[in-house]
Amino acid sequence: MSGSGGISRLEKWRITRDFLSWQLRQAEQQVRALEAQEEEQRRRSRRARAEQLWKIEPQRSGSVMLLHRGGCGLFDSAGALIDREAALTGLREPDVEPCPVCAPETGLAGR
Repeated sequence: MSGSGGISRLEKWRITRDFLSWQLRQAEQQVRALEAQEEEQRRRSRRARAEQLWKIEPQRSGSVMLLHRGGCGLFDSAGALIDREAALTGLREPDVEPCPVCAPETGLAGR
């Protein structure tokens, strides 16, 4: 300890350590926030891309195949999205019907 009433070198280093620990916590918090923002941007980008595409739900026993918009949550296609031409071709098939919830045919009309 210093004899002149000031703080000792040890205390200065403890204060420095505590400040740097606080800075590290702040940096970690900021990194987590930025990672969450990037993940949200990736999710939105995937969703926007999916909205421009379509997917076909395979036929189940006693039912027809269903054409969905790419972002429709009723059927998870695990990434097997199709383009407009393939969706139009699918709708022309007798065993393919449009999803009654997401109404994929509205995105196909008028282009």
